[in-house]
Amino acid sequence: MMEYNNLSSLLRRLYGAKIRKFCIDGGFTCPNRDGTCGVGGCIFCGERGAGEHIQKKGVAAQMAGALESVKPGEKYIAYFQNFTGTYAPVAQLKEKYDAALCDDRIVALTVGTRPDCIDEGVAALLASYKARTDVWIELGLQTESDLTAERINRGYKREAFERAMQILSRHGVRAVVHLMAGLPGEDRAQLLKTVDYVNRFPLFGVKLHSTYVSRDTELCRMYERGEYTPLTFEEYVEDAIAVLTHLRPDLWIHRLTGDSPGDLLVAPLWVKKKDPVLIEIRRRMAERSLSQGCFYEGEAYPMIERP
Repeated sequence: MMEYNNLSSLLRRLYGAKIRKFCIDGGFTCPNRDGTCGVGGCIFCGERGAGEHIQKKGVAAQMAGALESVKPGEKYIAYFQNFTGTYAPVAQLKEKYDAALCDDRIVALTVGTRPDCIDEGVAALLASYKARTDVWIELGLQTESDLTAERINRGYKREAFERAMQILSRHGVRAVVHLMAGLPGEDRAQLLKTVDYVNRFPLFGVKLHSTYVSRDTELCRMYERGEYTPLTFEEYVEDAIAVLTHLRPDLWIHRLTGDSPGDLLVAPLWVKKKDPVLIEIRRRMAERSLSQGCFYEGEAYPMIERP
């Protein structure tokens, strides 16, 4: 029995090869940094954004460098990871996305963004790529709680997520939602409220990771003042199991750990090593005869076979 729907198994079945991600910095900023809806960004986000390890080069140069290291038989996902990957005029977005889809070994285009940066033009552009590649969008929701959203300076209310999902659904663009365990002021009960909330939407998948403290962030200053305590390894494993067992059984799990580079990570140090986290989640679920969705009581949905 599979403990949960691991995305890598779907990708291997779809594309018949090992799939790697090319993480791309599109040179974007964020409306929560430039004053459009706020300044400073979310309290856990540093000056280098979510893709702190990415070099600041043009998209074409990044792709050329990445393709130099390809291995025979491998295929790739072009992933716009850093900051808000739809925060630019549509013509500029098209130029960047076109530059990423420069090789027939690129089998999917993935864009990370904020729900308040999805509109009809963006969705139509993303949908236009579906004839040549698989496409999905990743929305940084983190939590359904508007109270927590204000606490973490997210810069939008959950209504923005609902609008974004309506627009993407109209254009047939699949969406993945990002969730975070251990946000300031939240407990497991609130995390499960967020799970119940996202279960209502026609999502392709979920990304989950713990809240970690990076240097030079507001969360780091809270941590240093004793105002925030990150989750322990034990707490996060149990939170992840709670999320998986309450999620709809048709959703694909895109991630269960985060990516904080060692030069920026302050706490907790256990997030540096992914494998022990994944192994322990699977071990405990197997030991308890648990599987994804085993506690889900809502409407049944068919498995998504293609993004």
